Amino acid sequence: MARSLQSTAAAHDPLVAVAGAPRSRGPLASAAARFARNRAAFAGCIVLLLIVVACVAGPWLLPNGPVDSDWSATSLPPTLQNMHWFGTDELGRDLLARTLQGGRVSLEVGLLGTLVSGLIGVAYGATAGYLGGRVDAVMMRIVDMMYAIPYMLIAILMMTMFGRAFYLVVLTISAFSWLDMARVVRGQTLSLRTREFIDAARAIGVNSRWIIARHIVPNLFGVVVVYASVTVPNIVLTESVLSFLGLGVQEPMTSWGVLIQDGAQKLESMPWLLLCPAVMLCGTLYCVNFVGDGLRDAFDPKER
Repeated sequence: MARSLQSTAAAHDPLVAVAGAPRSRGPLASAAARFARNRAAFAGCIVLLLIVVACVAGPWLLPNGPVDSDWSATSLPPTLQNMHWFGTDELGRDLLARTLQGGRVSLEVGLLGTLVSGLIGVAYGATAGYLGGRVDAVMMRIVDMMYAIPYMLIAILMMTMFGRAFYLVVLTISAFSWLDMARVVRGQTLSLRTREFIDAARAIGVNSRWIIARHIVPNLFGVVVVYASVTVPNIVLTESVLSFLGLGVQEPMTSWGVLIQDGAQKLESMPWLLLCPAVMLCGTLYCVNFVGDGLRDAFDPKER
């Protein structure tokens, strides 16, 4: 009887009913749950984390450093002897250590390039989309003109004129990588600026800069994260192409593109110099693409 009275009271008392109801998860928690249910994306995320940890900590934990020469094991194929699991090059340097060091450089270029291009693209696209009108038209025509510039030619000229320092590689790649982000953010901002909360912020006198920073940009989080996951492999691949052309980072630094270039020159005599870094590069790109697909599905409003 007591339980029936309590249930009847809960049914007629909205406060009791709301207090007893399960709390709904926020948008980020719901997106994380949908991402975890995607087996391919979750597995790709785990493998990608393992690759990142190996690239960061591996060169310091291996007995043979990336620049140490073992003259008793030169041009050694992959073997368990002397811990040279990926083999060695003609100078006796351990290929596993060099591959992990090259992965660290390639991932740093990808992450820093994505961060720089993302900041520029989000700020530029959000400003153009919110202000609209002539300002939007002029800003997007600038983007269109930059699309017409031959990117690889500019990158080759900059590397030739100013050298191949690490920061210059990042800046060169980021100089054009923000264009796609700007167009995507601008399109999303055009739909957000007509929402009720933006009209309310304008009505109480909030300036445009504050509206963009506190209302527009936070609501673009899902789109930015998804597109950033696509930008990372593009930048890593671009850096590898530049390094393969001899325009990447300089010794003693190395990257997957540099290792692939060296391995391509010795493909007939020492094929493992090409296969090992190429497999690591392809595996990383596949994992990032799986994670990107999972994030796209997780933040898809149709799945909410």
